[in-house]
Amino acid sequence: MLGDASLVISRRYKNARFQFRHSIVQEEYFYWKVSQLEEISSEKSCHIQHPDGWSKLEKLHYQSFSLTCLTELYHRTHSDGGFVFRKEWLSMLTPLSLLVWWLDDGSLVKNSRQGVLCCEGFDLEGITMLRDCLQQQWNITAHIGRRDKYHHLRFYSTEELKKFLRLILPHLAVSSMLPKVLLLYRDLELQQRWISEVNELTGFSNDIIQNYIEMKRRRWGKFKLISENDIVRSSK
Repeated sequence: MLGDASLVISRRYKNARFQFRHSIVQEEYFYWKVSQLEEISSEKSCHIQHPDGWSKLEKLHYQSFSLTCLTELYHRTHSDGGFVFRKEWLSMLTPLSLLVWWLDDGSLVKNSRQGVLCCEGFDLEGITMLRDCLQQQWNITAHIGRRDKYHHLRFYSTEELKKFLRLILPHLAVSSMLPKVLLLYRDLELQQRWISEVNELTGFSNDIIQNYIEMKRRRWGKFKLISENDIVRSSK
């Protein structure tokens, strides 16, 4: 629910349903999420939403059973129909929870060396609680930023971002989402160190990781493979 999902009690139902949507290009990630929810799912839980006035792409939609246990979760996380933050349930967040939140709403920025967690729709009090939760439970420092009228959490420090990524990487099981965790370095030695860390923490091969690194480099354009000596000379 911190990311793309929601709990909803429809007018026709007594109990809540859990639901989320993803673009068809994130099909692998979508079905991985569905695989984690078998106990609340049916064969009819997933379907394709065809393009409409809001989106030109097909979307994959998941909707769970309507269940009493989900209604209990709804009342823990909602008040007067709105989503609310409480320390009671924030204390239940796990690295797996943070992984899903990051894959849903996290982005690498500033040449993939800083990170942003989008918090659109959350009030400042709730975002502050999320920031404090990261600090108190995992000793990870994030800052509250703002763009236009929306707030977000930002990792300005690459080291703090890496602490966060190291926490969630052991739970990353979908190779197509690797670009969300691949920092880019001009220094080949530093780049290889991060590739090795990702390999060790996720189990994905160096070749797979390297392929996604090169894909990101081509997309970003200005990143080129240069040596540390080249960086030193260019800085003088």
